[in-house]
Amino acid sequence: MSPSSSVSMCSNTDVFAIGELETQLVRPEETLTPKPLLIFTPVEAGKFPVLVLLHGYLLHNSFYSQLSHQIASHGFIIVVPQLYSVTGPDATKEILCVAEITNWLLEGLQRFLPSQVNADLTKLGLAGHSRGGKVAFALALNMLQTELKLKFSALIGIDPVDGMDKGKQTPPKVLTYVPHSFDLEMPVMVIGSGLGEVRKNPLFPACAPKGVNHEDFYNECCKPACYFVVKDYGHLDMLDDETNGIRGKATYCLCKNGKCREPMRRFVGGVVVAFLKGYLEGDLGCLTAIKDGENSPVELQKVDFLL
Repeated sequence: MSPSSSVSMCSNTDVFAIGELETQLVRPEETLTPKPLLIFTPVEAGKFPVLVLLHGYLLHNSFYSQLSHQIASHGFIIVVPQLYSVTGPDATKEILCVAEITNWLLEGLQRFLPSQVNADLTKLGLAGHSRGGKVAFALALNMLQTELKLKFSALIGIDPVDGMDKGKQTPPKVLTYVPHSFDLEMPVMVIGSGLGEVRKNPLFPACAPKGVNHEDFYNECCKPACYFVVKDYGHLDMLDDETNGIRGKATYCLCKNGKCREPMRRFVGGVVVAFLKGYLEGDLGCLTAIKDGENSPVELQKVDFLL
């Protein structure tokens, strides 16, 4: 089934708004999980697909709370680990951490969910923002030959970045610069920011530089894949409106931003919901509607599908 052939079942669902389900944030004790986790879950009884969401470079997982609540309110369980506090250029340890967290889900996740909520780990998605997108692709490609007890069914790169300014990759190198070289055996979506490759000021490099950003990741994807680039919004515009602390304040200083975060965040949440509903639940109507430009809170610079 493809978005162009799907019959829309999305007419009564605004994926860009908060969904019908009440959500709850669960903070497990750190001693009980491989890494500190935030779990965003529906409260209503049901069995829900799971999405693991990886934070960007030097960011806190709590900065993705509004985005995660939006996605969860449409019937998904979102697991957002804190992979590190301070780290260097090499992302190898993060890839290993996410593999460990993925394996932990099988035995550990259910105990932290409301009693009437069940996790459907046969429908498991993996998403990552910025450097977290690099980590997500690296794990999905099994670059480190890690043993996973669960299989991911969908992959999402949210403005993924594989390196630094001037196209310099950081280890482990994910991009090969060979078109359609990512043999992932799962559907992939890449979301890009139009302002990500623009410098905020001369003192800092662009946050998603050309040569290592969303465009390069999408070029290496195989079918089925979809690609959305949002015009006039920046690399960190899907974060919470209020991001506290020194790092939180820095998110407004280091990257070129749009006028406000809400439209970009609502778009990212909505297109993630549409993609997951399409490829985990077989309802591609919402993704078709977005492809056709319906009800989007932002202007799209580029849309592309590999079918």
